[in-house]
Amino acid sequence: MGSHHPESPRRLAAINAMVRERDWDSQLRTAAAPKLNSAHLATVHPKHHVEALLALTPTEGLVAVDGDTLINPFSVAASLHAAGAALEATDRVVDGTVDNAFCAVRPPGHHAESIAAMGFCLFNSIALAADYAIAQGFGRVAILDFDVHHGNGTVEIFQHRPEVLVCSSFQYPFYPGRHDRVRRPNICLTPLPAGTDSSAFRTAVERDWSAALQRHRPEMIFISAGFDAHRQDPFGGLHLEDDDFSWVTRFIRDQAQRYAGGRIVSLLEGGYHIDALTRSVAAHLEALAN
Repeated sequence: MGSHHPESPRRLAAINAMVRERDWDSQLRTAAAPKLNSAHLATVHPKHHVEALLALTPTEGLVAVDGDTLINPFSVAASLHAAGAALEATDRVVDGTVDNAFCAVRPPGHHAESIAAMGFCLFNSIALAADYAIAQGFGRVAILDFDVHHGNGTVEIFQHRPEVLVCSSFQYPFYPGRHDRVRRPNICLTPLPAGTDSSAFRTAVERDWSAALQRHRPEMIFISAGFDAHRQDPFGGLHLEDDDFSWVTRFIRDQAQRYAGGRIVSLLEGGYHIDALTRSVAAHLEALAN
């Protein structure tokens, strides 16, 4: 999205370099992200919206979708690979090939609403994966989002679908300021004031999410794993540390063991301080691997 844009290829390059440097061969499998057939987007994104994004795609250079979201000739294809990774990971977790999965993908997706691309996001990959799991026969699934920004797109897409629980912790008031006051039995919002530290974050998440998960009893859990709530991130005002991402991942893993047979698929969302992102993803992966 331009050489100075924070949602840059350096994010994945740093994560992949970190993984290569660690001795995780016995615990970690890697796989390429397949490209989702664009027809499958219709389960979440209406055809006219997809066609509009395709029509915007330039043959060269950049085109603005909104004030901070740009697309180049390859952006839609990258988004289809990100969504394809989410569905492939879902298949592998469901069939028992792997215990859980983390999708190191970009662009992120949780801000993408059914008919609106925004916030660096074109298609809502985690919503597509959750919808796919429901189509595979799961009666109840949960999406847990700990990005510093509210997962407005995920809430908008599922607010009237009680089979999908959406829990979102986020700095408030803050971007994007959409769908952050929804009151539905399947929507659990945890707004956090700027400056929230580790202790307050953990208390709020455990208080809100434990009760919501106990009521919902999901059969599979998806994670919108945003690491921009880290205190070093330049685009947020929460004060989380590396270990908080280990803690919240262990918390989710324990909930998945309790209700969902351990089934977890996690997708990368935000995180724009490269060193903090890399350390936080390492903590996330270590906790997933137990």
